[in-house]
Amino acid sequence: MALHLITGVAGFIGSSIARALLEKGEQVRGIDNFATGKRENIAEIAKRIDFREADLLDAEAMRKACVGVDFVFHQAAIPSVPKSVLDPIGSNRANVDGTVNLLVGARDAKVRRVMYAASSSAYGESPTLPKHEDMTPSPISPYAVAKLASEHYMISFYRCYGLETVCLRYFNIFGPRQDPTSPYSGVLAKFITQMLAGQQPTIFGDGGQSRDFTFIDNAVIANLLAAHAPADRVAGRVFNVATGTRVDLNETFQALKKLTGYSGEVKHGPEREGDIKHSLADISRAEKAFGYKAIVNFEEGLKRTVDWYRGQGKRAIA
Repeated sequence: MALHLITGVAGFIGSSIARALLEKGEQVRGIDNFATGKRENIAEIAKRIDFREADLLDAEAMRKACVGVDFVFHQAAIPSVPKSVLDPIGSNRANVDGTVNLLVGARDAKVRRVMYAASSSAYGESPTLPKHEDMTPSPISPYAVAKLASEHYMISFYRCYGLETVCLRYFNIFGPRQDPTSPYSGVLAKFITQMLAGQQPTIFGDGGQSRDFTFIDNAVIANLLAAHAPADRVAGRVFNVATGTRVDLNETFQALKKLTGYSGEVKHGPEREGDIKHSLADISRAEKAFGYKAIVNFEEGLKRTVDWYRGQGKRAIA
């Protein structure tokens, strides 16, 4: 049985990967420093995993965490464009220095493969749609620069040391357990919880900005497929993880009104620094390399997410 290390295991995506692995009967080791992760995300699985509270910037802790590991799912990050604009040094430390510490630990432990949570923000504001992996990156924000730099580190560790690495560029992942209370949270988690509570949500800009919103189950299956694909198809390469469709925020708001029962209107605020206008992925490379396809579309994912947050509200009341 393989041992899987998940960084950021108490986060939204990390905890989802952990659950999927446990359902398959796999062994899971997880690390988190709870900078953005939440203990409640792993509360019911904590006894089933080897959990270690540790920071990526602690090189010795990363070395120990990688011992005996077969596969690494590197999800830990400070996942915020606005925060990186305010604190570029902190963003770089967490998202680049921490990644290098992990890679050194994985190399020395002879880990079989590392799956890295890369970001579609690497594409920047290029008008070309859909975004494909051969495009020249043009990151806008310090966050995007840091995520792209870590991609290059992943590829270099494969080329220099033979450590198999796969970079998965996520496009706007959403779903249950995404933190709606963070000022840097994903727009859907915020909208859903606000609208369920009868509170007016805010769109920054005119609402015409569009996203390739990708339900969490799609990101999970992409990681699992990439982990076991033939090395000659995936090692040292970059892949988009998305649905290949896009929807703008005004359309998203109208869809959520129906699902949540919210009767008010949205308010608009100023556009945020570092945000891109449109995002849409070409997912054909991942389809060909490891059989990826979106198993849950936007509409179904939105419904499942609203149902989950509604259930959380009922439990809180009880």
